[in-house]
Amino acid sequence: MEFSKTEFPGLIIIQPRVFHDERGFFIESYQSELFAKNGIAHDFIQDNHARSEDAGVLRGLHFQLPPFAQGKLVWVTRGSVFDVAVDLRNGSPTFGKTFTTTLSADNFTRLFIPRGFAHGYMTLEVGTEFQYKVDAYYAPAHEAGIIWNDPDLSIPWPENVTPILSPKDQNLPAFRDFSSPFVYASGN
Repeated sequence: MEFSKTEFPGLIIIQPRVFHDERGFFIESYQSELFAKNGIAHDFIQDNHARSEDAGVLRGLHFQLPPFAQGKLVWVTRGSVFDVAVDLRNGSPTFGKTFTTTLSADNFTRLFIPRGFAHGYMTLEVGTEFQYKVDAYYAPAHEAGIIWNDPDLSIPWPENVTPILSPKDQNLPAFRDFSSPFVYASGN
């Protein structure tokens, strides 16, 4: 596996080795010792799997508040998504900045998103399946979010796509109205 740091401290792109032959492919998708050696020493305790029937389904921007904040390892097993992470950590050199990438079943790319980031994605294909590991359990009383089209964040969502959002995601607050409890510390 290849681990690539981004300009966002702690946000890491993982590219697994893919072994193809006439039968299909094989990948090692996760190995805790290798991940720890590359800065992702997390105890993932829950796996989640979401399927979106339509292109344009937008989920996010979501996060959980401390003490139930979550680090996430995300990837796509069918279809593709435009993936977004926003740094919410006070004191971070990338606070309030947005990281975007395309994750797809074809590119096999994984993204590790540390605690203190909002996360969201838009499906680019019908029948997209999105999977992720988290290092803290879902805590409904601590879930929060930022509106997907926040003018201060200026996320470059795919054009010519009408987003399909849940009622909850349509009514999330603006970034400027969010007082972040997340604090950046070197190494997190």
